[in-house]
Amino acid sequence: MHSQDLTAWQHEHVFLGVRHEHNERRTLMVVGITAAAMILEIIGGTVFGSMALVADGWHMSTHAAALGIAAVAYRFARRHAHDERFTFGTGKFGELAGYSSALILAMIALLIGYESILRLFKPVMINYPEATAIAGVGLIVNLASAWLLQDENDHEHADVVHYHAHDHNLRSAYMHVLADALTSVLAITALLFGWAYGSSVADPMVGIVGAVVIANWALALLRASGAVLLDTLPNAELANLIRRRIEVERDRCADLHLWRLGPGHAGVVLSVVSDDPQPPDAYKARLEGLAGLSHVTVEVHRCPH
Repeated sequence: MHSQDLTAWQHEHVFLGVRHEHNERRTLMVVGITAAAMILEIIGGTVFGSMALVADGWHMSTHAAALGIAAVAYRFARRHAHDERFTFGTGKFGELAGYSSALILAMIALLIGYESILRLFKPVMINYPEATAIAGVGLIVNLASAWLLQDENDHEHADVVHYHAHDHNLRSAYMHVLADALTSVLAITALLFGWAYGSSVADPMVGIVGAVVIANWALALLRASGAVLLDTLPNAELANLIRRRIEVERDRCADLHLWRLGPGHAGVVLSVVSDDPQPPDAYKARLEGLAGLSHVTVEVHRCPH
């Protein structure tokens, strides 16, 4: 076979999400916004003598670092999308970044919970007016960031043949700014309560509540991204539909592997056994129209009996 003929049968393994570059730009914007808010809180807390604000500023720095991981993941996946070292492309790099960010989010939840418990027994002095004002600015920043990072797929219809197209890298970034927004809301509530009633108990109590909620988000993200990294079956209904389309008359699907390659992309490997075997392309044609099947491999065997 001539090399020109071989090239005609080859295909790319680029399985990035359709909004990959758009999501990359949005994430970079949020990294800049978060970093600016972090600097504001650290400087403001230092000037006004609020250790709570300084601590929240450094806490925000961990979110900025996690968002930075997401931005780097987008850039790396895009720049190495055609690198042959990655057998099925770089679509899963976002899952790896999402899993890493979820671990950071879980550690942040533990840190907030630990610090809150300590403050129950050792209350700190808080300058309520200044701390509340800067916490309000932080909340506005976080809400704006969450709006920028909102996943459009959350509003799309998903039927039986729709492959789950969520970008877990974007979702991890969204969870970080949402966690920051939650802590800001809880902080403002606690500050206003403490300011009004002179109570130092509200601040650590709402901190514990926030830690539990953030830990729950982190666990959900760890499960979702970890499942993709381990190549678990992404969609049981899609797998059953593939099997039904293949098993026509005396054709039987002896083996089926379905896994996620990237946001909106799935790979499938089929082993078909038949009394009257057809060419692989005939079986591939039966799967046409199924959304998200980006890499289909079919091997055909004649039934020995």
